[in-house]
Order: sequence, then structure tokens, then C-alpha cells
Amino acid sequence: MSNTEEKRWWYEDFPEGSVREFGSVTLTREEIVAFARQYDPQPFHVDEEAARRSTFGGLVASGWQTCALVTKMACDAFLLETATAGSPGMETVRWVKPVRPGDRLRVRMRAISARPMKSRPQLGIVLIRYEVLNQRDETVLTMDGNTMIFRRSALEEGAAPAPVAR
Repeated sequence: MSNTEEKRWWYEDFPEGSVREFGSVTLTREEIVAFARQYDPQPFHVDEEAARRSTFGGLVASGWQTCALVTKMACDAFLLETATAGSPGMETVRWVKPVRPGDRLRVRMRAISARPMKSRPQLGIVLIRYEVLNQRDETVLTMDGNTMIFRRSALEEGAAPAPVAR
């Protein structure tokens, strides 16, 4: 999408307290091991015998793999259709429960706060909490991060430049 007219979601579409649920991905043993071998080769991610002897009692996914899956599910669900200007970063990441082979993950996203930016009034900043749930509705990960999103009202006033094409 190359310009703002083609975007579906804007800052105004993420009011404080709004909630969206999306995604469904089931992790296989092979996916867990392949990711870990490349990015996080700790024994409890790549070696089933070592994982059985660990505090986890079995093979578990890297927390970073779970974070990457959240990003992919968010892109598929809404982010690629949002007039974003990027993110200044995450505030917190918490791995609450281990993710194991066969776990089916989905995401609940809540806008914790939303405000126009003083320094760049064409943008708003939304603090988003991502909560990842498994098939038993157990929280396995929480992440809080800020996203800068163009304001539809600024575009209507002619103040918003086109967001970066994705």
C-alpha cells in the first residue's frame, strides 16, 4: 500500500480500552527446533533429552519465537492495513508460561492508552498490550509496546504525509 488513502485502520480506530482478538498458529516440534537452532540454541529449545532434564521437563519454544509469531499474526490481522509510522519500542515482554510443541496460540490485543503526539501532531501514539493465549486459554506471553499511527483527522486537515509503503 503506497499511500494513506489505501489504509483501512488509523489512530482513531484504536481508542483506549479497545480490544481485538486474532490469529491462530500451532507450533510443531520441528518449527521450535528450527527457530532455536538458528536464533536461540539453548538445550531446552533444541534437544529433547536435555529439555526433559531441564526445569521445563520437556521441549519448549524460545520466547523470541513467540514474540515473532505475535508480530506475524498482528501483521496478518491488521498492522499491514494500518497507517503506521513504526514503533519507538517495547516497554515490557514477559514469558509467563512455556510454549510447547502442539500448542495453539492466539492473541488478545488491548489499547492501554492512546494520545496525539505533541511533537508530531499528525501522529498518535497507542500503547498496546499483546496477550498470547494457548488452547487452554492460559496466558503464555504479554508484551506492551508503543505504536505510532497517523491520525485520520490530520490527513483530512492536510497535515499528514503518506505513511511508508509496506
